[in-house]
Amino acid sequence: MNIQVMPEHKLSSVAPMKQCNVEKKEVELILVKDQNGVQYTNSSIIPTNGCRVGPPGSSSEDNRETWGKKIDFLLSVIGFAVDLANVWRFPYLCYKNGGGAFLIPYILFLFIAGMPLFYMELALGQYNREGAATVWKICPVFKGVGYTVILIALYVGFYYNVIIAWSLHYLFSSMTTELPWLKCGNSWNSVNCTEFNGSLPDNSTSYAKNKNTPAAEYYERGVLNLHESSGIEDLGWPRWQLVLCLVVVVFILYFSLWKGVKSSGKVVYITATMPYVVLFVLLIRGITLDGSMDGIKAYLSIDFKRLKTLEVWTDAATQIFYSLGAGFGVLIAFSSYNKFDNNCYRDALLTSTVNCVTSFFSGFAIFSVLGYMAKKHGVKVENVATEGAGLVFIIYPEAISTLPGSTFWAIVFFIMLLTLGIDSAMGGMEAVITGLSDDFKILKRNRKLFTFATAFGTFLFALLCVTNGGMYVLTLLDRHAAGTSILFGVLIEAIGVSWFYGVDRFSEDIERMMGFKPGLYWRLCWKYVSPAFLLFVVIASLTSSDLSYDNYVFPEWANQIGWGVALSSMLMVPSYAMYKFCSLSGTFRERIAYCITPEHEHHMVAEGKVRQFKLRHWLAI
Repeated sequence: MNIQVMPEHKLSSVAPMKQCNVEKKEVELILVKDQNGVQYTNSSIIPTNGCRVGPPGSSSEDNRETWGKKIDFLLSVIGFAVDLANVWRFPYLCYKNGGGAFLIPYILFLFIAGMPLFYMELALGQYNREGAATVWKICPVFKGVGYTVILIALYVGFYYNVIIAWSLHYLFSSMTTELPWLKCGNSWNSVNCTEFNGSLPDNSTSYAKNKNTPAAEYYERGVLNLHESSGIEDLGWPRWQLVLCLVVVVFILYFSLWKGVKSSGKVVYITATMPYVVLFVLLIRGITLDGSMDGIKAYLSIDFKRLKTLEVWTDAATQIFYSLGAGFGVLIAFSSYNKFDNNCYRDALLTSTVNCVTSFFSGFAIFSVLGYMAKKHGVKVENVATEGAGLVFIIYPEAISTLPGSTFWAIVFFIMLLTLGIDSAMGGMEAVITGLSDDFKILKRNRKLFTFATAFGTFLFALLCVTNGGMYVLTLLDRHAAGTSILFGVLIEAIGVSWFYGVDRFSEDIERMMGFKPGLYWRLCWKYVSPAFLLFVVIASLTSSDLSYDNYVFPEWANQIGWGVALSSMLMVPSYAMYKFCSLSGTFRERIAYCITPEHEHHMVAEGKVRQFKLRHWLAI
């Protein structure tokens, strides 16, 4: 019997179902009758588990808090990713490593590793709607990775808040008619303090490393009181001025986070946008200064020969990783408050691009002023160029102090530093709060109290960093608390998602959210390129030199403490895996299956349908 196809408008139809996320449905076709050589059929959709707007195993009604507006999420991510390092590290690295040539490895690593990892964490958090620890219900044996990144985020808060407190101290000190770091003769100055109003006596001396300028002595003697400490073994008492500034910072963080993303999403309207306004204003002022073009030319000068050195590629890899902020649990926490069908792919491309463009743009504002400083003192730009705290708390403030209206420019600059630090610190603390409160429901029910306890805890530990020798503690934590340990954590995270949970399964999760699967490029990066990139960066971090601050070399016991801090977070991965395996019952094979099978599929293990790992599954992309 011939089967004819009727015109579309004559075909039988069913009432449209409520639109939901992409889900495979079974369709039942039933032959109704055969009339005049035409077969009429009736179709019906066999119900599965109902229309679901979340991951398998989640309830249809998810009471999880969501962002008030989409812009709240975007500004929060941008505010976290764009931090002090965009201003005080990237411009100097670009200048040191061949200027414009440095952008080649930097952009390369952005596309093959930075963006894929950024996209992976946003999708992981949004689909599972969980914090950094409980998101590993997709592969329970890796839950220790969540505890690793939460602990690292907590460690970073111990010293990062102190840097924000320095910015606040400088902001208060700027509210005078004459900036205190302009001249010698103050109570904190030494007899060796020297004011350079013209050319330096010795052009071979790096001005950036001169410790006897008024600005350098104000920072190390007036603010840090570092001259009263002989080393990390001689910390002394906390400086009350810095303690008060630290209290203000902690209170700002608490009241920004105590009500969850509803409150923090409004704070970032100021903290995430203010740095761009200030950077633009500083750039306009900077390019009007004498010698500014010399600084910008030095910043952009291209030296392709530098690309032959391993240091350039290592610097580019580490900078792109730390700049985007993957691995701290923040992106997972932020995206977990998104709507399930949010386009996190577009968000990943937008926010990571904004972050990198900001880094490059800030270099113009920084090097235009460095060119002015070099011209003023009759030295080359390389003699005033530096990175880190020396740039934003010594060189740049000194340059500002010589400008007309210096008080105004100082206040504007340190407001920028304050806002850059605040929203990044908010992100780190939110990762801790969300990660633990999702795991322990009693903490979620008492969020305000838990937020206060977290903020107060970071304050107590931060007191070590505001003592006379606090700079040594801060340097130790900066090297070890989030150095090799965070790289290790993200490496294991990438392996867990790509190889154990599976890129194909992860791609299906993304399809459920957004209606399309990631392309081959993203799957290749997640499966092979990103893990290889992270392994390279981990190895590079292990080859770093001995810990030191200027001419002070840390004793061996201090290095051992530093590695102890690093290991305390890294050991969470094997420790939890061992705990999970030993706490299960059944055969060895069943235990392994429970550990690496998503929680919503554990019934299959109980029924004897143990997940089979064949070569084609491991290589599937």
